[in-house]
Amino acid sequence: MRALVWFRADLRTVDNRALAQAARDAGASGSVVGVFTICPEQWRAHDWGVPRAGWTLRNLASLRDKLASLNIPLKIVTTPRFEGVPDALLSLAKRVMADALYLNREYEVNELSRDEAVTDLFEGSGIHVHAFHDQVVVPPDAVRTGQGSYYTVFSPYRRAWEKHLDENRELAEIDKEPRPCSDAGIASDDVPTSLDGYDLAPELDGPRAKLWKPGQDAAIARLKSFRGDRLKDYKNDRDFPAIDGTSVISPYLAVGAVSPRQCLAAARTQKGPGPTHWESELVWREFYRHVLVGYPRVCRNRAFRVETDRMDWEDASANLDAWKQGRTGIPIVDAGIRQLLETGWMHNRVRMIVAMFLTKNLLIDWREGERCFMNRLIDADFASNNGGWQWSASTGTDAAPYFRIFNPASQSRKFDPDGAYIRRFIPELKTLDNDSIHEPWEAGLARGVIDYPDPIVDLKSSRTRAIERFKRVLGSGVTYEEAPPEVDAPRSRTRKR
Repeated sequence: MRALVWFRADLRTVDNRALAQAARDAGASGSVVGVFTICPEQWRAHDWGVPRAGWTLRNLASLRDKLASLNIPLKIVTTPRFEGVPDALLSLAKRVMADALYLNREYEVNELSRDEAVTDLFEGSGIHVHAFHDQVVVPPDAVRTGQGSYYTVFSPYRRAWEKHLDENRELAEIDKEPRPCSDAGIASDDVPTSLDGYDLAPELDGPRAKLWKPGQDAAIARLKSFRGDRLKDYKNDRDFPAIDGTSVISPYLAVGAVSPRQCLAAARTQKGPGPTHWESELVWREFYRHVLVGYPRVCRNRAFRVETDRMDWEDASANLDAWKQGRTGIPIVDAGIRQLLETGWMHNRVRMIVAMFLTKNLLIDWREGERCFMNRLIDADFASNNGGWQWSASTGTDAAPYFRIFNPASQSRKFDPDGAYIRRFIPELKTLDNDSIHEPWEAGLARGVIDYPDPIVDLKSSRTRAIERFKRVLGSGVTYEEAPPEVDAPRSRTRKR
């Protein structure tokens, strides 16, 4: 038997459901061939930027080497959009004389449509398709409310998730790397270093490439380091961007260089609030996949709370440009954007602050921020990114109530008290004292002395404006006077582990 394994966001050989089953079915006398489809035009349509595209190719190259050690060749199929994938894959399957296709499921609308077309074409040609749930521990449609609908609030979802996992413990079992297969006698393809529409040089050979080591070995090493050094203190340290308090495993989860089951197993090696809270973050990741399967409108550029589509967002291109450049005059916001520009990653607490500033203080449509993050993040993941932005904008499931608006200066003082994070990414402010650095405009220290802008918006009046604007749409009856002046929102819905 010859099995064809279609790799997607699962670029690893350890604990890969599709690969493990393909190797078992092929047996000692059979062979396995891997394939990856590159769709540059579709990637751009889905707002994959250079960081995510380059990171994917770097991890793909690492996977190619791992597969070679198992006698599994990796073929590359390139077609502009998903529509060309079924015919291109079938053509390859016939050339390598594959008896079956193995794949791990993806859950977004376009990806589901693509996979249905592939399945129909392959089955019609006599090649059976085997599909597995691998991106998640618990399949998105496995848990439902008492009425049979999909959950829209996290807490009951998590309880149902935990109950289902307790009753189906095999879902958390980790598959070992397959043993070497029989040599298929097929040469691997080279992983491309250029793509139409992408300038990949900065990602493949620039300074940022040195920040992120690709591949499952690097992913496992990072996970082990987090488990050994920082997991126990995660709950206390996770919100402070100047310290190394999080796992930073999200880039590896995004491309599947590590599995969610491996992460869950790491969390459960210890007891205490740190491991418990980090496991909760893993469940949030699964919750957002559950939401996009149950409510596919979120895949179609729609708000989950459809009434918020009537929101009168500001058409403020100058403010949006300032936000994208990290020149808003609000240090913690600008530090976050500059961290993103420099590293391709942003600390989770800062993601919330940056997102809420755009959607509440600037009253700019959350979709602008979602798109910007997808284009710039090395860990760009649609479900988590969309869920996080809609949470911050009060348009999504279990979202922050619209009257809960972060004061970025207060957040900065609370989570970066000595300004170390701000100084790291805004060096022009490094000479300011620990108090002035959070609100340099209040001390009058930036104007005319430091090359740093005044705030593009007044925090107090813009907060009032946002509450009034949201109230007209959502009509909760909460007035500005009744709204708490400074309420810290629940823990991040943007995945940072």
